Amino acid sequence: MIEPRARELGFLVPGAALGFLGLASVATARADQFELGPLPGAFAVLGVFLAMHVALRIRAPSADPYLLPAVGLLTVIGLVELHRIDPSLAADQAVWVAVGGAVFVAVLVLMPDHRVLERFRYSIGLGGVALLVATMVFGTTINGSKLWIAFGGQTVQLGELAKVMIVIFLAGYLREKRELLAIPTRRIAGVPVPPMSALGPVLVFLGAALLLVVVLNDFGSGLLFFGVFVAMMYLATGRAWYAAVGGGLFAAGALAIYALVPRIQDRVSGWLNPFDDPEGQGFQLVQSLYALAEGGVVGPGLGRGFLVAENGTTVIPALETDFIFSAVATELGLVGGIGLLLGYVLLIQRGFSIATDATDGFSKLLAGGLTAVLGIQAFLIVGGVIRLIPLTGVTLPFMSYGGSSVITNFGIVAILLVVSHRSHARGARRLDAPQEEEAVRG
Repeated sequence: MIEPRARELGFLVPGAALGFLGLASVATARADQFELGPLPGAFAVLGVFLAMHVALRIRAPSADPYLLPAVGLLTVIGLVELHRIDPSLAADQAVWVAVGGAVFVAVLVLMPDHRVLERFRYSIGLGGVALLVATMVFGTTINGSKLWIAFGGQTVQLGELAKVMIVIFLAGYLREKRELLAIPTRRIAGVPVPPMSALGPVLVFLGAALLLVVVLNDFGSGLLFFGVFVAMMYLATGRAWYAAVGGGLFAAGALAIYALVPRIQDRVSGWLNPFDDPEGQGFQLVQSLYALAEGGVVGPGLGRGFLVAENGTTVIPALETDFIFSAVATELGLVGGIGLLLGYVLLIQRGFSIATDATDGFSKLLAGGLTAVLGIQAFLIVGGVIRLIPLTGVTLPFMSYGGSSVITNFGIVAILLVVSHRSHARGARRLDAPQEEEAVRG
């Protein structure tokens, strides 16, 4: 049987090959000679993933072998597309991937046992809320949302780290209280309600986080936090009525926000009737739909889609962040878009598989919650650009341009692999124990 790290290395090869072929396709489409410009960055990114692979061999040899290759594939597609849009964006993103790789290795080295996080769950949760408060106080408003803090000539999005800290808190709290939360003690309007001594604190905490993101005018993150909370409540208790009640609360909250916030009214109107104002409110979505249609079934190929005008502006505003999926589907067509979605399906499947294989409640909830973060985020952004749901403004994991998102997501993957390694290592020890006892008796 091929050991996990050998399988991982083998599956990293197709991603690397796709990256180099994509760069060659972009260069030839531009009718340029294949210069060395993007090659140093490409080899640097390859070195980052090889370093992460080596770190896993040393620190987590039993971890899942498919998660890192899936991340690598999504990352290189995003880098190639960013290079096609603007080479300087790809160069910056390559730097952030390197920083994310360093964070990945640091998590493996400094946190061999993720369960230590459970002891500090309340401090970590309060720290997550504190990051949102810091953003509210010191943040800079860009495109209507106060999400970034200017620091050293760069902008940092602390909300990306806050979402991970909130998941850690929820995993620890729900593991501790899940028996109480799973058993309703009364009914209110026909809805089963668990003891408020168990449900109340987490509702107050979540309410504080949601209130802060509403003040920051970041309703995409608010939707993400709420979706992750409902998912983790279901994972902790196995009670479907949590999901049903959560859906009802979401519908009521969405209607209230729609009635009170003009910005949300404009966004919903642009989603429902984008062609009524194709030069104004519906411009981004209309351009995205045209771009998706232009890609056809197989697309013209990387570098050959009409994404950048002659004056250097992108045909879709925020193409490198909110609409990176549209860029890929324009150049690779329906087949490429479906392939990209399958990459995310694989990523999410491996994450939930890690949660299923975990041997303790905190590990299951932590892995499930972090996977839900990646899955819901991918659904929100892809659903927005194809007009399935209103645009939310969140980033597509591992592909959209932005350092805070890339670094945080690499940290999430590292935690998932630490959970996977401990689960498989403990399973192997349990299997070996009877054989060792038999050898001693013999």
